[in-house]
Amino acid sequence: MRSEDVLKATKVGLWRWDSATGASTVDLCAARLLGIPVRQGGAESRSVSVPGPGSDTVPEPGAETGPGPGADFGTETLTLSTTAVRSRIHVVDYVDLVATATLALTEGSLVEAVMRVVGEDGRVVRTVRCRMMPQGEGETLALIGTVAEVPESSAERRPPARDEQLSREALLLSTGRALAEARSTAEVLRVAGSLAMPGFVPRTLAVFSREGDQLALVGTHAQRPVPKHLLPFIEMSVDADHPAAEVVRTGRAIYLPGPDDYRRRYPAVWPEVERIGNRGWAFLPLIASRRTLGAWMVAFAEPVDFTAEERALLTNVARMLAQAISRTSMHETELQLSAGLQRTLTPTRRPAIEGMSLAARYVPAGGGLEVGGDWYDVIPLPSGRTALVIGDVQGHDVRAAGIMAQLRIALRAYAAEGHRPDAVLSRSSRFLAGLGPPEQTGSEEGGPSEAVPGETRFATCLYMEADPVTGVLDVARAGHPDPALWLADGTMLIRPTAGGLPLGLDPGTEYPTTRLVLEPGETLLVCTDGLIETGGHTIDTGWRRIRQIAEEQSEDDRGPEDLERFADALVRSTHSPLSGETAGPLADRREDDIALLLLALDPVYAAERAVAAEGVSRRTTLAVAQAEPERIGEARHQLQGMLFDWVNEDQIDAAVLMLSEMLTNVLVHTDGDARVIAECNGTRRARLLRVEVADTSDALPHRRTPGELASSGRGLVMMEMLAGAWGVDPRGEGKCIWFEMHENAPPPDWS
Repeated sequence: MRSEDVLKATKVGLWRWDSATGASTVDLCAARLLGIPVRQGGAESRSVSVPGPGSDTVPEPGAETGPGPGADFGTETLTLSTTAVRSRIHVVDYVDLVATATLALTEGSLVEAVMRVVGEDGRVVRTVRCRMMPQGEGETLALIGTVAEVPESSAERRPPARDEQLSREALLLSTGRALAEARSTAEVLRVAGSLAMPGFVPRTLAVFSREGDQLALVGTHAQRPVPKHLLPFIEMSVDADHPAAEVVRTGRAIYLPGPDDYRRRYPAVWPEVERIGNRGWAFLPLIASRRTLGAWMVAFAEPVDFTAEERALLTNVARMLAQAISRTSMHETELQLSAGLQRTLTPTRRPAIEGMSLAARYVPAGGGLEVGGDWYDVIPLPSGRTALVIGDVQGHDVRAAGIMAQLRIALRAYAAEGHRPDAVLSRSSRFLAGLGPPEQTGSEEGGPSEAVPGETRFATCLYMEADPVTGVLDVARAGHPDPALWLADGTMLIRPTAGGLPLGLDPGTEYPTTRLVLEPGETLLVCTDGLIETGGHTIDTGWRRIRQIAEEQSEDDRGPEDLERFADALVRSTHSPLSGETAGPLADRREDDIALLLLALDPVYAAERAVAAEGVSRRTTLAVAQAEPERIGEARHQLQGMLFDWVNEDQIDAAVLMLSEMLTNVLVHTDGDARVIAECNGTRRARLLRVEVADTSDALPHRRTPGELASSGRGLVMMEMLAGAWGVDPRGEGKCIWFEMHENAPPPDWS
């Protein structure tokens, strides 16, 4: 005996409910029990179409509400939308079924429910019992079971009037809960497109959104693509002769019980509307905070009288819908603004350091505006080193982001001037303290306004200069967490460093510098406290969690891919705790922004530069005071002596001429002394000469166009013609102008 024969004999149907999509797959017996109208194809066809509520088609005459005589209940199935099933089950019972099914999917328990099936007129036609069990896991989780009719004698009946009232209350409760849980406008529109209740089933639902003086059709039933017959109404003017436009203009609902009413009131658009096939319409304004957001259209396949109870129901749903759209639209706008603001405050290009591998991440705090005061930066320095900065401004609001932007720009400017790490932080602290608290203006109605002092913000920061050749790191810290070293064996060690108060608290605070050495195979981690304290952890328990992540990572050599993978693992751990991890002692505290930097040496680059550094064979330094201009000649002779075996004599003369020009400019155009450093390195015939002249003046040289008889103004023009490369680097105090010449460079083409 086959199972299908047993089910057919006992009139038991099969029902599979997909938890991910909400779609139901039933056999023909279950369809009959649920009162689903079925339109079947040919005798050999196994496909079945179901015109559920909201469909653009209506049941054809003669469509059956179940399988015909002799149909095989076990071989033919059909798929039903959530709306189709909901329209055939009493609202109260459907709400109970959803609640029971949700609990069963969570606990893996049996679903057993008794439901009343209703017809097109909303009257109860039978009572059925369903029994289902969860099957599968993850995205394939579903409820699978049977549906059978309950005998009339055992079915509980409620009084019709009470039934109707409970149905409406249950619909409002169900709709309110679904709209409250919607997190985006698209989800709100999906809820609006799936509303249905027994005896009052709309055929088409749509939302017209007001955008200035235009109305746009932004949502139709179940969020399907807009049908072709609705294209004429996809966009219209608020002044158009259309019920949706009139509702927006007046703020009053319009009910059109039948086609004659529509034709009489709106003859201009009736020809387009008639082709759609609806026979009853309700247009309700979507008003939130005294502002009309648009209109909600509910259309029916048959004329509707729109009783007082039905109008009250639609009005209440429209109010809830308007509030939900207002809430989600405002939230989406805030997220877009905050995301745009945060993008402008973070580095626009992927940070990179020649000779080092670097990975960086920024993750805003979850919820709210998703904007905060954490930041990182990578700054090329005039000395050839690279500065790495990471910091955290107090707060998680727009003001924190604004202060962060100002502080980041100021700190970058101080670093570009060539100041040491301690000086950069000292100047930044004075800058932040100088911003002061904002003045907030508050006034009472009819009274004068007065300034209300705002809070003073501070910031923690870690500033570090990195040398890719030697691995030397000079670190200055202002109230920020210490850096940590990830060793080759996976061990994570915290490296204590000297530090001072957070920036902005005391302008006179000093920030001592700590020197660390990053060895090949090691990785340095610097981060904000958000990474450490996520999940309510303290500093100690947070570092313990990060150490566990480091130990789980690969022990191979540190390459760019390894750093990126480690950075992803650190960020991922803040969203999904590690296996067996419990919440920290401060689990109820608000989550924080996260910024982190990972830094590792490139061993090949370091080896190559070390070999080049060992090739420095000659170096000379000389100071030329303002009162000793005769030492310019001595500087020329020293440079000539250092280049005694230089292959190209023309280059020697050019180098001596440029040195003389630079020294003369310092003595003539500044009040300070000049300091000369000349280095020659490399192998014979492939050597590099670099000459630097430093002074204490901040005035930078600039190009001029001298006349034929002018005695000055040709210095920069001459350096461009003679030097292989040249430049001006700001220093902490003053500047340095330099030039380089390669021994194997081809002679200049003067033609």
